[in-house]
Amino acid sequence: MDFPVVKGVSYFLAHVPGVVRHGSKPCRELPKGGESLLGAFLRSLRTYEEAKSYPPHQVFIGNLHPDDLWNVERPWYAHPAPGASRQGPYGEIMPEEEFYGFMKVSDEFNLLLLEEGFLARVRESLRGHPLLTAVDLARLEKGTPREAIEESIEQGLTLPVYLAPQQLVGCVLQAHDEDEALSARVMMENLACKASAALALRHLLSRGDGLAPEEVDYILNSGEEAVGDRYQRGGGNLAKAVGELSGCANASGADIKAFCCSPLHAIVIAAGLVQAGLYRNVAVIGGGSFAKLGMKFKGHLAKGMPLMEDVLAAVAILIGPDDGKNPLIRLDVVGKHNIGLGTLPQVLVQALVVEPLDRLGMRLTDVDKYALEMHNPEITEPAGSGDVPRNNYRLIAGMAAIRHEIEPTALEEFIAIHGMPGFSPTQGHIPAAIPFLGHAREAMLAGKMERAMFVAKGSLFLGRMTNLSDGMSFLLERNGRGMDVA
Repeated sequence: MDFPVVKGVSYFLAHVPGVVRHGSKPCRELPKGGESLLGAFLRSLRTYEEAKSYPPHQVFIGNLHPDDLWNVERPWYAHPAPGASRQGPYGEIMPEEEFYGFMKVSDEFNLLLLEEGFLARVRESLRGHPLLTAVDLARLEKGTPREAIEESIEQGLTLPVYLAPQQLVGCVLQAHDEDEALSARVMMENLACKASAALALRHLLSRGDGLAPEEVDYILNSGEEAVGDRYQRGGGNLAKAVGELSGCANASGADIKAFCCSPLHAIVIAAGLVQAGLYRNVAVIGGGSFAKLGMKFKGHLAKGMPLMEDVLAAVAILIGPDDGKNPLIRLDVVGKHNIGLGTLPQVLVQALVVEPLDRLGMRLTDVDKYALEMHNPEITEPAGSGDVPRNNYRLIAGMAAIRHEIEPTALEEFIAIHGMPGFSPTQGHIPAAIPFLGHAREAMLAGKMERAMFVAKGSLFLGRMTNLSDGMSFLLERNGRGMDVA
C-alpha cells in the first residue's frame, strides 16, 4: 500500500528583540517592576549575531544536527557555533529590521506604520533577498513621518515597534476602535504570525522538488494566532492569507486549532486528504507565536542569562502522494489520545507510542529516533520547567524496560540512541515534534535512517473548557524499504 510522503520541510526564525517586551508575560510584568526591571530586561537582549550563532538555532535551520548538541558544552549561549550562517538547508534566521519590512509587505490594511527613513533602509536591505519580488518591494516605498508615529502612540491606541534595545521605528494601529479582537496588540500578533508563516512557505516552495506555488492545492495552518473579530473571535483562515502572500493562487485552506498539538493534527489530516485523492499537494504551515516572546524572562534574568525567547519560529511542510523517494507517513501507525483515556503521562505514552507500534508488531527499539516536545532545556530549566524532552524520553525508555525490550539499567543508553537534546524555541506549537522533521527526512533520503516517530501533546485545559489533555503521533519511514518490520 502506498502512503503520502513528506516532499519538503522548511523552518524560519525571525530575531525580534525589540518587541520582546510586548510578549504576553513581559507586557504584564515589566510595568510592575519599574525602571530597574526594564533596564535589566533591555540590557539582557541578545544581538543578532548572538542569536544567529546560538547552536540550537543552527540546529533548527539545519546547519547542525540535534545530536551535535550532545558535544556542545552548556550553557550553549556561551559557546557560539563557529562559522554560523544566516542561511541553512531548511531556511534562515532573519534580523528584526528585515522582518519588520516583510511584516509591512504582509500588511493589507496599512496597520503597521514604519518610519520613512527606517523603511527606506529596510527596503535596500531586502532588495537582494531571493524570496522577495518587485511587487513586495513596491509595498515598501512609502514610510510614515516620525511625528505621525509618535502622535499615534501618545493617543494610546497603538503598539510601539522598537529596534532593540529601544529605538522607536514604527507602531501598529488598532483595526477597530471598540473591538478588542482587532486591538493593536492582536493585530501585531496576527501580522507577525502571517509574515513568519509566509516566509517559511516561500522557503519551502523555493526549495523542495521544484513545485510551483500554483501547484499547491490546499493549505492547513496550525499556528496559535486568533484571527477574527468581535463576532467570531479566532474565526481564522490565516491559511488563505498566507497562501495569497506566497503565490498559491490555486489553493484553498483552513486553520487547525488544538493548542500545541495542532501541527501533528494538521499533518495527519493533510496526509489523509492526499491518501483519499482529494488533493495532491497539501502544505502544512505554522507561524510564530508573538505572545510567547519573553515568556520565561524572569527566570533568565534571575540566572544572569540573556533573554532567550527573542525569536519567532515558523514551519512549512509539503505533503504529497508517494513518489518512490521521499519518506512515507505511515497512516497505519497513527496514535491519538482518546477522550476517555485520562491524562496520566504513562497513559499518553501507551496511546501515542506503544499502541500504534503494536499494531504492526514493532518494538519501541525499532524506531531510530523519537521526536517529542523539543523544548530547549536552556530556556525551560531556569524557569523551573525542567528538561521537557529528557523527561519524556525517560517515560518511553521506562516503557521499553517494562516490556523487556531493554534492560532497566539501559535507560540512559536508550535516550542517547533514540532521543536528542531539545533545541526548539518555546513557541507553543512549534516545539511539538516537527522541528526534527527536516532532519529525519534528510537522513532517510540519504539512507541513514529507517524510522522516526513524531509525538505531540496539547494542553486543552488552558482554554478552561475542559480538563482534558490531547495528543497525536505518526510514524515516518524511509521510502523503498518495503513494509516489513525489522
